[in-house]
Amino acid sequence: MSLSYEQTGVDYGVLDAFKRHCQSAARQTLGTLAAHGLSEPAGVRGESAYLLETEQEYLAHVEEGLGTKNLVADAMLKLTGRSYYRAIGIDTVATIVNDLVTCGALPISVAMHAAVGDVGWFSHAQRSQDLAAGFAQACIDAGAVWGGGETPALQGIVQPEAIVLAGSAIGRIRPKSHRITGNVRSGDAIVFLASSGVQTNGLTLCRAVADRLPQGYLTPLDDGRSYGQTLLDPSAIYVRFVAECQRQNLPLGYVSHVTGHGWRKLMRLDEPLVYRIVEVPPPPPIFRFLMQHGPLDHREAYATFNMGVGFAAYVAPENARRCMQIAQQCGHRAWLAGSVIKEGSRKAVEILPLGLTYEADTLQVR
Repeated sequence: MSLSYEQTGVDYGVLDAFKRHCQSAARQTLGTLAAHGLSEPAGVRGESAYLLETEQEYLAHVEEGLGTKNLVADAMLKLTGRSYYRAIGIDTVATIVNDLVTCGALPISVAMHAAVGDVGWFSHAQRSQDLAAGFAQACIDAGAVWGGGETPALQGIVQPEAIVLAGSAIGRIRPKSHRITGNVRSGDAIVFLASSGVQTNGLTLCRAVADRLPQGYLTPLDDGRSYGQTLLDPSAIYVRFVAECQRQNLPLGYVSHVTGHGWRKLMRLDEPLVYRIVEVPPPPPIFRFLMQHGPLDHREAYATFNMGVGFAAYVAPENARRCMQIAQQCGHRAWLAGSVIKEGSRKAVEILPLGLTYEADTLQVR
């Protein structure tokens, strides 16, 4: 029987409806900004990062959570005695700063939120030290300071053996012309930057697949590594790519951090456009494994996972080659995946080689 993300208890229809309610309520607070000499740029609600405008620059703020990837690390610690929490620290920062840079803001400060059900969680020295080391290294890679955090003990809310990892970041756009505004036109190129694996989305479904395997997380993949070990590959950080595009004066019309909602995230921009993908490399081994053992059909897989794509950049066609070169200089495999098409009021993602189409009603985050 084919598995779906919704069957594991993650229903984006319910989650996104709450997000839209929050956006509506949040608009009622806009009047408070004037007293601070700030304003909210039009169209920022529903984007990955929130912006405030000053006379000289934009300030950006993001709050993001890791999800359940650390539960895989906990399981592997019990099975192998090895701590994977350095990677978990990197993942936590990556999911925050990769959202922040989608507006063109470069991170300045990152804070950690680490909630436990029992303070004894921190008594495992290697795990705690690895988490801190990974978080610090990822901040350095993102060009940001680790500014602080919070470590609440939430007995009765968080399970005693678990930790809930999240955090926030502030950044800025200076000069203001570096802001990524969503200036996308028909004919623009779509450049994909590779992911490092599952990264931080779809882990609840990955854990459900582990439950179906006789060897669970220790099931070997074709390369000899275990399923659990492969899931825990740390996320790529795309901050340097955006910063380098700015430094080299390469205009980014829009960028998308491909996380929850899978490739549907390609149409996060509010405007009605069709994102036509014509170049789809074979997915990395971890995704082929998930599709086989879920099992998952193509439609569910590409609607849930990044399938090897961590970041997408929309640029003028004459800039596509240079965009890919910059990505490669920053250590990311990149390729020309498709183009943006204007078809009246239609909004959709079309993955032509797979015969898949996701219409606008499959992504409702605004």
